[in-house]
Amino acid sequence: MKILGIETSCDETAAAVVQDGRKMLSNVIVSQIDIHAVYGGVVPEVAARSHIEVINPVINQALSDANCTWDDIDAIAVTYAPGLIGSLLIGMLAARTLAVLHNKPIYPIHHVEAHVYANFLTSSPNTTYKLPPTQPSFPMLALIVSGGHSQLVLFQDHGNYELIGQTCDDAVGEAFDKVAKIIGLPYPGGPSIGKAALDGDPLAYKLPKAKLAGKYDFSFSGLKTATLRAVQREVGVDFTFPSTQLAERLDDRKRNDFAASFQRIAIETLVDQTEKAFNDFHPKSVVIAGGVAANAELRRILSDRIPLHIDYAPMNLCTDNAAMIASLGFYFSQKNEPADPFELEVEPSISMTKTAWGSPL
Repeated sequence: MKILGIETSCDETAAAVVQDGRKMLSNVIVSQIDIHAVYGGVVPEVAARSHIEVINPVINQALSDANCTWDDIDAIAVTYAPGLIGSLLIGMLAARTLAVLHNKPIYPIHHVEAHVYANFLTSSPNTTYKLPPTQPSFPMLALIVSGGHSQLVLFQDHGNYELIGQTCDDAVGEAFDKVAKIIGLPYPGGPSIGKAALDGDPLAYKLPKAKLAGKYDFSFSGLKTATLRAVQREVGVDFTFPSTQLAERLDDRKRNDFAASFQRIAIETLVDQTEKAFNDFHPKSVVIAGGVAANAELRRILSDRIPLHIDYAPMNLCTDNAAMIASLGFYFSQKNEPADPFELEVEPSISMTKTAWGSPL
């Protein structure tokens, strides 16, 4: 079964064709990072307009790269939640129109849940993707970490999962972005902090780990604020000094040390909670998903702490893409009826816990 996936939840316009949930026949992504880097973050109106410009060429390229015509496509899977409403609408309207024009079933896919399914892609004609050799086994523990989400999810099967831990405030990716801005590193913060940390001392500055009532929950707001206060102290100013003017007072050594110190605590926070959940639930497999899953230090420390071999998805499938949408679309289609293309709507903020499989949307 060949699924065309369409993803436009934020600032990547993406389309892909995946066969049987595991074979990635194509994966096309047009990123807007360079556009939004000027503003230090994604501007929703700009993102939506950029999607409009490229959505049709991206879909056509995905079909071409997969050597497919519409006769070869069995269904369409499209991100309907969560995300920026303007961006979601572009992908959804394109998918609904194509479903009607070509008489294809359409399946609405939750973007956060789909990130996990980058780990289910095991083969591709494109050898630039270093895919895991086998799919994860159930029960499966998933650490989902990105700019908008930080959560631990225990999967018993496809569509049968429980949210056991989540951030109480900032997502870890958001904290990376904000700290990068404080110390003068470019957007997006995750890759830039990871690179700077390579030349820094992770023990240079003592930063706190949050202690929470929820056994598997996370918190990053306090860490972000503690980093800000540490930078202010280091450059000799008080808490009233504007954060936007701190970076110019840091030299490269201090900037790298702050990057390494912040990254160490952020990653240890994630791994500590994942290790607790692993010891309590004894899953057969552990996966990480989302943009922060591309962090090399997270992968290294998690592998050291979890007594289980982890086949990580390639880093270029951790950020937003449509192959993960198409992969989940296959498994979703096995247990759910297609949606009505004339009635399907986007849901900008719905949690994946509200999308129980088998229930009408």
